[in-house]
Amino acid sequence: MNETDETPAPDGREQGSGERLERLQRRLADFAAARGWEPYHTPKNLAVALSVEAAELVEIFQWLTPEQSAKVMEKPDTAHRVADEVADVLAYLLQFCEVLGVDVLDALAAKIERNELRFPVAGAETPHRHSSE
Repeated sequence: MNETDETPAPDGREQGSGERLERLQRRLADFAAARGWEPYHTPKNLAVALSVEAAELVEIFQWLTPEQSAKVMEKPDTAHRVADEVADVLAYLLQFCEVLGVDVLDALAAKIERNELRFPVAGAETPHRHSSE
């Protein structure tokens, strides 16, 4: 079983991705608490840290062509850097959500539903629009 598969819960049953995400979020909170970092984990500080980590992920791709960027995971050193930055981004996002009481999976599901309504499947006459428009 690899890291992307369902992992067994402590009681031996299969653990869904939502439960796994909650378990990892709890580990992050426990990690910060054990080090006395809670006073620094304010929404503002976590949002800033999230932005910094996202910028570090962007930095990996900064001067790459679209073709080069599509192949970053083929090089072990670059793949490791990408995976580390993705983990940092997710860790800060989960900590941010924990502090503010946002259920990240519920928030994502609601956003996808809103986007499906906002950007229906394009017909022949409907121009393609991107979510940034």
